[in-house]
Amino acid sequence: MNNEFYYKAIEPDASLLDFVENIGMFHNKSDNSMEVVLMPDGRIDLFFMQSKSEPFQITLIGLENVPEEQIIPANTLAYKISFKPLGAEYLLNTSIADILNSAKVLPNDFWNINSNNLKDFDSFHSKISTKLKELLPAQMDERKRSLFKLVYESNGEIKIKELSEKIAWSSREINRYFNKQFGLSLNAFCKILRFKASLEHIAKGRLFPELNFTDQTHFIKEIKKFSGVVPSELIKNKNDRFILLSVLKQQ
Repeated sequence: MNNEFYYKAIEPDASLLDFVENIGMFHNKSDNSMEVVLMPDGRIDLFFMQSKSEPFQITLIGLENVPEEQIIPANTLAYKISFKPLGAEYLLNTSIADILNSAKVLPNDFWNINSNNLKDFDSFHSKISTKLKELLPAQMDERKRSLFKLVYESNGEIKIKELSEKIAWSSREINRYFNKQFGLSLNAFCKILRFKASLEHIAKGRLFPELNFTDQTHFIKEIKKFSGVVPSELIKNKNDRFILLSVLKQQ
């Protein structure tokens, strides 16, 4: 990743792991804007962001199932929380079905975070971690916790029928829940997780299917569907346009 772009992410405390993937930040230090491609990663991102050209703004970005080109303005600083789907439901207490491949701006006093909180990441991390723990539910549907545990552990490769049997929840009800709460089916979400796991292999230079793809052609088709390019083009990552891939290469 180029020296003008700084990225950092910290895994949350164990009590938050069902709900939050990480708390992080990025900073485009350059006086030039950056053209990037955002790829589906199964996360719901809450951004607290400002730049020289744009005032402080809080934005919630829903799940994505297609790649999207975006411009990061010059001198942009953003702190963010990357939620897992259960985080959107139980910590944000909202359905995100209406912002699939989209976003919505939240009030500028959301969670009492303002531009002053973007001066020090450690302080932000501490404040947000405390807030998230306060929002943890006293009770939740344990079928949902079990569902996501199995889905994540399998990188999305578990069959819906097997999942349904293991958690005693019908496939029809599971898909109704997913579509109503997140705006896509469980099968679609699983494919996103499989793509994200495949990116970790591509970041290491392995351009062949290691997960449950039918064959090489199917693998290439799925990678292109979610990234916009074939694996051999993706790995080149010209100008670090594919930020997620750049981050994975550093790990």
